Amino acid sequence: MVDSYKPYVSGIINYVETNKRYLEKAGHEVFIFTFGDIEYTDDEPNVIRSRGVQLADSGFYLSMRYSPAAKKLLQTMNVVHVHHPFLSGRLALRYCRPLHIPIIYTNHTRYDLYAQAYWPKMPEEISLGLLQAYMPSFCKAVDLVITPSAGMEKVLRELNVEGNIEVVSNGVDLKKFSKVKPFSRAKLGYKENDILLVYSGRLALEKNLPFLLESFAGIAQAIPNAYLLLIGSGIQQYEEEIRSLVSELDLTQRVHLTGRIAYEQLPAYLTMCDIFVTASVTEVHPLSVIEAMGAGLPVMGIHSVGVGDTVQDGVTGFLATHDQPAFTAKLTRLCLDLNLRTRMSHSARKASATYAIERTTTVMLGHYEKIVDEYKPRKDKWAVRLRGIAERFSQ
Repeated sequence: MVDSYKPYVSGIINYVETNKRYLEKAGHEVFIFTFGDIEYTDDEPNVIRSRGVQLADSGFYLSMRYSPAAKKLLQTMNVVHVHHPFLSGRLALRYCRPLHIPIIYTNHTRYDLYAQAYWPKMPEEISLGLLQAYMPSFCKAVDLVITPSAGMEKVLRELNVEGNIEVVSNGVDLKKFSKVKPFSRAKLGYKENDILLVYSGRLALEKNLPFLLESFAGIAQAIPNAYLLLIGSGIQQYEEEIRSLVSELDLTQRVHLTGRIAYEQLPAYLTMCDIFVTASVTEVHPLSVIEAMGAGLPVMGIHSVGVGDTVQDGVTGFLATHDQPAFTAKLTRLCLDLNLRTRMSHSARKASATYAIERTTTVMLGHYEKIVDEYKPRKDKWAVRLRGIAERFSQ
């Protein structure tokens, strides 16, 4: 159960789609329940959409219920895996808990930092208080909480989430990134000795792109053959703001925005480049970083949950504090030291093996099987039992 799905692009969607494919290869039947345009034609089976109200051009659709057919199908599942706590999460509890269908929830997002990014005028104490009021009760209501990184487990504990939390890393189909022909530099106007930095992901407020661009402006002044690729797209208004900033920083000849590309093209773009860069501090376990490591790119990032759990400072890349001079200094060293980049490239590719989709899906499947085999219906209150009866009659 996800709040959004393709054609919207995000790390969560890539994760869900990849895991679905590998579970299907293992002989299991997997359904995706989401909101969106029910006329959209999917390139995979068993994607069940319910109507929703589209939120501008964000790719998100808002709804508080599934269609009767979707609800009826959902209530036949052996296990339900929720990837967003607010819309999909509440529907899982509403539709599945009364029928004693086990529910697993994976926390993919730093909602505390998202609130600060999108509602900066809201006092941090209020946004934190809302999460501390919501997340513990929601996590207690599901049967298993999973987080992709140890750092995120600590964040959940700080939000007063109790009980068992399992850490299961996000997985990537590494074969796509390790065995691919690089995209032609010449087609984009670059030379073989140019130093190509690349960011891939959504162009969104929480990704801290102005920090990255301002840091690269210093790099561009010092290193004449350094260039930056921004791969991805976002809400039109924010994309325009990023393009305006590129112009203001006089980087139009040094920064290339590719826009949205097909995910199948991403490995070829990454392997064409030399360094992966990200200034985001809101990640939980960024697939974009794992994909870059799988392509053999050293990573330049900021000490934070997610990126800090994935990148080993000085080995598979560099981590800096959220301080622009410190970030720029480390990135400059990485640009200028070819031998260092080569060593880190080998280390990054080797370290990425931990996140092979074959391994992580096997771990997740173990949790599915265990919770289905050992699940014992809880002694629900009478109100919940009556709701279960009502659900049966409404099918």
